[in-house]
Amino acid sequence: MSARYQILHDTHYRYASPVSLAQQLVHLWPRDCPWQRCEERVLEVSPLPTRRRDEQDVFGNPLTRLGLEYKHDELKVSTRVRIEVLPRALPALCASPAWEQARDALAYSRQALSPALLDASRYRFESPFVRLKQRFVAFSEPCFAAGVPLLEAVRALMEKIFREFTFDAGATQVATPLLEVLERRRGVCQDFAHLMLACLRSRGLAARYVSGYLLTRPPPGQARLIGADASHAWISVFCPRHGWVDFDPTNNLLPALEHITLGWGRDFADVSPLRGVILGGGHHDPEVRVTVLPLDQLGG
Repeated sequence: MSARYQILHDTHYRYASPVSLAQQLVHLWPRDCPWQRCEERVLEVSPLPTRRRDEQDVFGNPLTRLGLEYKHDELKVSTRVRIEVLPRALPALCASPAWEQARDALAYSRQALSPALLDASRYRFESPFVRLKQRFVAFSEPCFAAGVPLLEAVRALMEKIFREFTFDAGATQVATPLLEVLERRRGVCQDFAHLMLACLRSRGLAARYVSGYLLTRPPPGQARLIGADASHAWISVFCPRHGWVDFDPTNNLLPALEHITLGWGRDFADVSPLRGVILGGGHHDPEVRVTVLPLDQLGG
């Protein structure tokens, strides 16, 4: 069985003063994966950009570059996507190699790394929002006893974050340091993903940030509200025997049919839905509306 969705993602900037020049990077088209296939994708931009180029970024994610080389006082970027999500073959977590073995396979040696290990190695190091600290090693210590299978240890870490942290949309901002998140034990999905990445990478393991969407369910008897959803984030860890395996610390589960993958990178900075450089603009905050609709509810 599979699941099919329509996703609407609208971003609206209203600038306090005119913008005379803008360069934007857009990560709003889902990437093709073995577990999902995109049936339709439409990107609409208002005002019309002077230049637009669709390509892939260095991580293989779909990327659109926009250039607006004239004055404008607002920017609207809207996507409409139809996608089918397929079942994933989840590995037996207890059958994964010991976490120390996975760490050592990625460590520097005189022997050349296989293509899979070489690709994974880029996700072992610090990135703008993920620092390597002994504090993160200490926090995750109960999950990584000697000889524990890697994927069992990662699941234990996911459960620990879920159990000890509180989801609080007002507790953090994009640039809130992870050590502050660890201290306050509050945050959002982006914070929990970054924290889990920091714990894994601080132990020499390879883990990447995954950006996407999650199907949410309205309370019983209530209709689904248009624009009431949001982007979501989780992580994926590299296991030498099984490849990449996803974990969602915000919800304490392994992603399946209700997670839609947009893209992945080292952290949020690599796959931010919309970011760029503008000349002018003054104060501005985006208005973002996201809707994830199962197509069976639309008759599709």
